[in-house]
Amino acid sequence: DGARVVAGDISPEGLEQLRSDLGESVAICRCDVTLEEDVAKLVEFGKTMFQHIDIVVANAGAGTYGLITELPLSEWKRIIDLCLTGVFLTLKHGGAAISDGGSIINIASLNAIQPSRGMSAYCAAKAGVVNLVRALALDWSPRGVRVNAVGPTFVETGLTTHLLGDDNIRQDIVNRIPLGRLGTPEEVAHAVVFLAGPGASLITGTCLLADGGWTAI
Repeated sequence: DGARVVAGDISPEGLEQLRSDLGESVAICRCDVTLEEDVAKLVEFGKTMFQHIDIVVANAGAGTYGLITELPLSEWKRIIDLCLTGVFLTLKHGGAAISDGGSIINIASLNAIQPSRGMSAYCAAKAGVVNLVRALALDWSPRGVRVNAVGPTFVETGLTTHLLGDDNIRQDIVNRIPLGRLGTPEEVAHAVVFLAGPGASLITGTCLLADGGWTAI
């Protein structure tokens, strides 16, 4: 869609594949979003490569499954660090660098609005992301910077195979989605592109649910 993109990831292989797929429109930089120095370096790299930053997308995340009474503290911290603190760091440094009138989009989840059994850490982190979006939409409105989130349903990616690989769990999830299917990464990307662009110029402080109708039930 015409954007020049700086992408950060912990996977060198994934970054190289992205650069191979997209060519000169993308610059890559290793980044662990739970480390402030990595996030700061990524933002500075973006400014160096392209002189200015107009769009920031906080996309890193992972889930976990299990009753809270059986959840190790280390696993709770892992999910909170990645899904909430990682967003905080991305917004802290990305928000300081973004041009006035820019757009910030955070990947939340339908679980930010409607929880699922056995996913307490993930639900708590994503709910925190949505309220952080609302707070920053107020803080940054004088600069014309819009801050929003996208709340997808379950999407089939490499990160969800451990959960969706169980046929019973997969079918239970699909049964809860009125459209009768899982989401795709492309559908989430379309929502991000919409919120980043001029068609969403009056939209800030909201979570756009791309959930197949799940939360309508």
